[in-house]
Amino acid sequence: MNEVREDGGANTASAPLNTPLKKVVLASNNAGKLREFAALLGAAGIKLIAQGELNVPEAEEPHPTFVENALTKARHAAKLTGLPALADDSGLCVRALRGAPGVYSARYAQLAGGEKSDAANNARLVEALQGESDRRGYYYCVLALVRHADDPEPLIAEGRWHGEILDAPRGAHGFGYDPYFFLPALNASAAELEPAVKNASSHRAIALRQLLARLTEEA
Repeated sequence: MNEVREDGGANTASAPLNTPLKKVVLASNNAGKLREFAALLGAAGIKLIAQGELNVPEAEEPHPTFVENALTKARHAAKLTGLPALADDSGLCVRALRGAPGVYSARYAQLAGGEKSDAANNARLVEALQGESDRRGYYYCVLALVRHADDPEPLIAEGRWHGEILDAPRGAHGFGYDPYFFLPALNASAAELEPAVKNASSHRAIALRQLLARLTEEA
């Protein structure tokens, strides 16, 4: 593995908490997440770099909670690059399924012996909800930002985006469960929304606005 560090020093070195962030590693190689976060952070003058561009392998996500997984991914990316790192752990939580798929959203079908793909995950979700009248669910996102791998004060933010689960897909935008995630207030699925609309209202947008507010308070 080729580890790429941009600071050339020990990973315990860090900027003071109130130092403005200009460049941050996104601890993910998900192209959809990169587009969403880059658009939102770019407006705040922060350049986002996908960890894959710096040869950082994906971290394990062994924990049963979103926040633990987000912190693990952020610390992993910060340690290998020497840069501040941002990670999210997010997923779909469905009331009738007692919060599933939850932290296992990306591997929902795989855990049942299927393939790891959006199509397989959505198929399992629809099957699991057959006969259920309660279709309520929400996308949940936890963001963890660390200024270095040993940051004792990581910034944590969260967001929930409430909706309902459809039996059939709608729309061609988005990714993951978006075609099946219906937003009554907008009379559209998440996959029917234009990117700018989704970026302004999604669970990630809610969490990121909270995170940026925290950064502003610390400045």
